[in-house]
Amino acid sequence: MAKPKLFEPIEIGGIKLANRIVIAPMCQYSAVDGQMTDWHLIHLGHLALSGAAVLTIEATAVEPDGRITYADVGLWDDKTERALSHTVESVRRWSDIPIAIQLAHAGRKASTEVPWQGGRQLPPGHEHGWQTVAPSALPFSDDDTPPAALDRAGMTRIRDAFAAAARRAVRNGIDAVQIHAAHGYLLHQFLSPVSNRREDEYGGSLENRMRFPLEVFDAVRQALPADRPVTVRVSGTDWVAGGWDIQQTLVFAQALEIRGCAAIHVSGGGLDPRQQIPVGPGYQVPLARAVKQAVSIPVIAVGLITEYEQAEAIVGTGDADMIALARAILYDPRWPWHAAAHLGAQVKAPRQYLRSQPSRYRDLFAEG
Repeated sequence: MAKPKLFEPIEIGGIKLANRIVIAPMCQYSAVDGQMTDWHLIHLGHLALSGAAVLTIEATAVEPDGRITYADVGLWDDKTERALSHTVESVRRWSDIPIAIQLAHAGRKASTEVPWQGGRQLPPGHEHGWQTVAPSALPFSDDDTPPAALDRAGMTRIRDAFAAAARRAVRNGIDAVQIHAAHGYLLHQFLSPVSNRREDEYGGSLENRMRFPLEVFDAVRQALPADRPVTVRVSGTDWVAGGWDIQQTLVFAQALEIRGCAAIHVSGGGLDPRQQIPVGPGYQVPLARAVKQAVSIPVIAVGLITEYEQAEAIVGTGDADMIALARAILYDPRWPWHAAAHLGAQVKAPRQYLRSQPSRYRDLFAEG
């Protein structure tokens, strides 16, 4: 039998990956003052043994006010950098999986409670709350405190914070940086006409709305060595009439490719409570397919990809170059092992676990 496409190697920005399975960034809401804790070591260490091709650290705020919640991971000073360094060094001791980090700023969706406490936005006067910022003074929902519209000084500060966080990441062993421009967070807020009502050169036309996210990308790309790829996560659509849509996404993706983006991770939604998302297995794959047809760099699909044959079909038919797992791999941290067994492929496993190989799947494991 031919080797499953899902387990063929691929190269992104000079980094050779063993297969086409990405562990997507997943917020854990378990940091203290932006600093990773032992939970992150357990969580990331566990997933680093999964057999996936790359592990992506959760949305990491580039400044304190850019956190989604007060319990988010950050990378803005020496304390947050040391916590990241400790976690990465510990994971590296037992796994050689490439590690990426997603850098983010939540914009108007910041200053919220952790999800298991309801996730509501906390007002500036709350002990865990602060004044949010955005392209325009438009709240995410009617009950939220309106954000402050960013002036040019604020935009410059945030752009430079992205670059500084990227430098902190790579000097501590991170292999790649992903810029978060999806799910209704700050860079997506600049892109969408629903949230960006500016009347200067950063609002109005598509070219203007793309300007700040592209400036952030350029700053991060210039801050890093050439051998450290920079990728971008986008929402292919707002799922809201008159909002950001797939045609605008294609223009943005092409602009990113010209600037040296190594890959595009296509998700969707998150910008507006009015969104009407047709949730179902692989519901965002058509967005990835459209982007793949518009660019020559690798494209990653995500969104209710749970089954092995489903994942193989996505990459095998060329809808995307890779698939990303989030909730599916939290539920089954050995998903890549099981996919390899099902599809007749081989996957890397730690030597401590080699004896767990079922006899019916001879040659499933390669020693990690």
